[in-house]
Amino acid sequence: MPAAPSRAGSAPSACRTARARHIAWDIGIAGVTERLSEALDATAVLQAYSRLVIDCNRQPGLDSSIPTVSEVTAIPGNQDLSPTEREARRREIFAPYHDEIAGLIEARGRAGQRTVLIAMHSFTPVFKGVARAVEIGILYNRDTRLALTLLDLLRRDGDLAVGDNQPYAVGDLTDYTVPVHAEPHGLPHVEIEIRQDLIADPASQAAWAARLARLLPAADARLRENSGT
Repeated sequence: MPAAPSRAGSAPSACRTARARHIAWDIGIAGVTERLSEALDATAVLQAYSRLVIDCNRQPGLDSSIPTVSEVTAIPGNQDLSPTEREARRREIFAPYHDEIAGLIEARGRAGQRTVLIAMHSFTPVFKGVARAVEIGILYNRDTRLALTLLDLLRRDGDLAVGDNQPYAVGDLTDYTVPVHAEPHGLPHVEIEIRQDLIADPASQAAWAARLARLLPAADARLRENSGT
């Protein structure tokens, strides 16, 4: 009979289990994004650190930026951090990521290149015990142009449960990339959320990337036609 784990030995196992959950990272979306980037010959900027260290889609200083509790899981490593420790995470992880995005947008503007910003995320199929039927969510805030066009095209495919600002909605206190990099500069943009169980393996990631590689250019073309650009 296997020996019962000691209390000291169970903590690392629990940490490994937590790190494999949505609370630590957006499961599957990197694979979709990399394939989509290749298909569209578009630049992708991916964050390599867990959001439990610092969430790079939250305004620094908010409770959700360095959470002490994520969903219902306590995060001991974030308890009682000093201002110096918090600033180190912002400086070393958050700032370089957003500096890279801002620099790319600025360089494209100087070169006269049009920029469309696509924020890619995934969401857990079950949140605090509640199952989610939505398979892909199209999120937006002040500027609905690209989002509503893509929403219409996805619904026309007819085989998906598509969320309109579900299971989340973009906001100044719940997001950072869209409110900071897209909205103030008038960039066409959309935030996409795909349910994690649908992108858990390379084949499904490739299928979703192929679908979005077909629909995103179509949505952008319709947007440009409607705006006369």
